Amino acid sequence: MKQKNYPIYKTTFIDDMRSLVEEAAQNFKDKTAISFKEKPSDKEVRKISFIQWRDDVRSLGTALIAKGLREKNIALMGENSYGWCCSFFAIMGSGAVVVPIDKDLAVEDISGIIGTTECEAVIFGKTAEGKMAEMLAGTFPESVKLLISIADCCSLDAAALGGRSLMSLKTIETEGAKLYEGGDNSYYDYKIDPHKLGSIVYTSGTTGKGKGVMLSQANIGLDMTLGMYNFDITRKSLHVLPPHHTFGSTVNYVGHLSQGCEVYISSGLKYVSEEIREQQPTHLILVPAFLEVMNKKIWSSARQSHKEGLLKAMMGFSNFLRNFGIDIRRKLFKSVLAAFGGKLELIICGGAKLDEGIIRTFDSLGITILNGYGITECSPLISANRNKYQKAGSVGTPILACRVKIDNPDENGEGEICVKGPNVMLGYYKDPEATAAAFDKDGYFRTGDYGRLDEEGWIYITGRKKNLIILSNGKNVYPEEIEAELQKVEGVSEVVVYAGESRVQKGKITIVAEIFPDADVLAAKGITDPQSYFEDAVKKLNEKMPPYKAVKTVKLRDTEFQKNTSRKIVRYTIDKTMD
Repeated sequence: MKQKNYPIYKTTFIDDMRSLVEEAAQNFKDKTAISFKEKPSDKEVRKISFIQWRDDVRSLGTALIAKGLREKNIALMGENSYGWCCSFFAIMGSGAVVVPIDKDLAVEDISGIIGTTECEAVIFGKTAEGKMAEMLAGTFPESVKLLISIADCCSLDAAALGGRSLMSLKTIETEGAKLYEGGDNSYYDYKIDPHKLGSIVYTSGTTGKGKGVMLSQANIGLDMTLGMYNFDITRKSLHVLPPHHTFGSTVNYVGHLSQGCEVYISSGLKYVSEEIREQQPTHLILVPAFLEVMNKKIWSSARQSHKEGLLKAMMGFSNFLRNFGIDIRRKLFKSVLAAFGGKLELIICGGAKLDEGIIRTFDSLGITILNGYGITECSPLISANRNKYQKAGSVGTPILACRVKIDNPDENGEGEICVKGPNVMLGYYKDPEATAAAFDKDGYFRTGDYGRLDEEGWIYITGRKKNLIILSNGKNVYPEEIEAELQKVEGVSEVVVYAGESRVQKGKITIVAEIFPDADVLAAKGITDPQSYFEDAVKKLNEKMPPYKAVKTVKLRDTEFQKNTSRKIVRYTIDKTMD
């Protein structure tokens, strides 16, 4: 689908998080802003209007100011919830700094982040109570004076608090509401500087310890203002991504709520399939790992019902008709689309490279996938394909006011992707050396991603700089390129390509493809010798590639690869030594 240079869409300019909440309440009033279930088993869905959301954020913000937390750092940790969302906006709306923390980090890492950022309060969800208890029993950061439980009931032992106050979010909000009703206008009286530090986001890096990315409210707001010009988002989305990550908080909450979109908050990964069918979202924001699972379910279901060949034939017939302007996809694949609620028409995907075959499959069914590119340090969105203008293999064109260049390109035009614009971070928290190293002499941020630009400025990502395999002959091998090809092999659930070192012959480097097989697919195909099957597949792939890119070793594993909460494989945990 291509319509070159078609007009940008209307959007809302976001000055700061407080004005975003206020303007959304004025513009969309009683429309549903956020919906969710109190418990996954509940039949009833709570629906929060834009006005109610504004009131709750204001009450919480007023109370935080009364507690002396304006311009202080406040940690926010827990599962995705309405309370998490209100806290995120209230912290920045009151002039404080939000420090979103991954609840799945190790206790020492959580404690380290809270201590390093000198947070004076911690707002935490039910799923984070256990780790809060562990920290209280050990060494809890001295800077923290107030603990706020998002859940009404908290299991923390009062005797372990060490003089700290413990309150529920509901109690805090009630206090704030009374203060506001009594004439306390401190929430509105403060002039927010959108260019000051507003959030410290610790990266969930797949190659080692993360760094604290400093973002201003202008970084976050302008990233969505400038990004949303490109998208024609639909009325209802389902929020399934981790909220502490910028893709989860900025795109799902900031971007969508500013546009009047209803955001249904998922109860968790194991409920997603059921929720999509039940809540019938019209679009989703996902990372590739989710789409890969959805794609596999489509074809697995077709195989189990002995209709795989029929589905492929129907797709081919439908695509043929579309060449003549006849589009019957929604009717022809109604039963397949029913598994996604029946109303899903758009998926915006980012976070890692997505197999082009998956995009084609969903497009054939009637669901448009817009592949984009982002990184935490850029708030996060850098580029994206558009509803009616896409290029195969590309992650789109840069958002407005965002400049992209390729540093030190090779003969193929490939080099490190560098970015400059209002969405680029202020720097790394308390790490001036890492900050200086992250920018070139012209002020461009070095993303650490390799790629190229075509003649029209579309971005194509080759791989991560840290994953690059440099052979003894000086040739560069991007493992992601080989992984994308191997992912197409039936029976491959997950694959990582890397340079492995032999235990027997020290110093000998060989390119390894480590595969976690899909046992169900192999069983359905009647494969009893997976090692030979995958070695044959790799041989066929090697024949299509230059000799220096050939995979020499195939290694199978019994368990899936370790992942971070963004569902990216954590590469540094892989044992790369070979027998």
